[in-house]
Amino acid sequence: MMKRSILLIAMILVAVSANAQFYVSASGGYSIPSAGVRFGTETTMNGIKNTYGSYGEGIHTQLRGGYYFNKSFGVEVGLGYLYGSDQNIAYVELPNQPFVDVKARGRAYGASASVVYKFTNNVYGRIGALIKVGGKTEAIGILRDIKIPANTFPGVPVETTLDVDFVHDYKGRLPLGAIAAIGYKYDVAKNVSLFVEAEYMGVSVTRDSSTMKEFSAVIRENGATLNVDQVREIMKAGGSPLTPVFNNHVEYVDELPLGADQTGSKQLSQKVPYSSFGVNFGITYTFGK
Repeated sequence: MMKRSILLIAMILVAVSANAQFYVSASGGYSIPSAGVRFGTETTMNGIKNTYGSYGEGIHTQLRGGYYFNKSFGVEVGLGYLYGSDQNIAYVELPNQPFVDVKARGRAYGASASVVYKFTNNVYGRIGALIKVGGKTEAIGILRDIKIPANTFPGVPVETTLDVDFVHDYKGRLPLGAIAAIGYKYDVAKNVSLFVEAEYMGVSVTRDSSTMKEFSAVIRENGATLNVDQVREIMKAGGSPLTPVFNNHVEYVDELPLGADQTGSKQLSQKVPYSSFGVNFGITYTFGK
């Protein structure tokens, strides 16, 4: 009985290995938002309009490795990098008002694990799980012609003009999402094939903390500089929606006491989208049969 069981297992392993295939692939492509999430507004003489997008939009690259158990079924793991496109957070260009241009972009490293199925020798699909293992989201801001009332600062009895530049760096919690793709491959040599894929990634990142990475605020008339706390108070007094950005460090939490200052060093967390539809072009090398 024992010998027959061992023989049966050996026959199964031989049958599986006869069609088993290891492969590696490299690809690059571009993604567009899969859902238009509102990021902010754009205000000009033509009116006010909402801006939509996803941090998953942009150029991406992937390295993947897989194993086919037989002619149809396999598993695959991958690593990828996203160089996200700029997303409009706030834009204001009106006569006699401060000029505001704030954009944000994602830079992310991700990992995936998928099940792969060959429909034919050329057409395949894959579906699995996706996590964001590293990266950041940056907000890059340019503010010009901010008028500061007279006597705001000691020894400055006249109205002055402030120009601000900043880069705010956001970190997020480890997310879990989904990935799915359908592709077509074309063999160009015995073990080499080219492929094109349509891919969906669905993942959102909950913000955990943020830090003011770069900051410059200069009073145009006398060249004096202000720190981020001083600019924050100016923004807060003017009711600017950008006030929450002007902190050296922010911790994002799920709860705050009633009446807490939601523009300070502790703010309510929020989820930001990285979901996208993309197209990949790549090359695959297969080991063995």
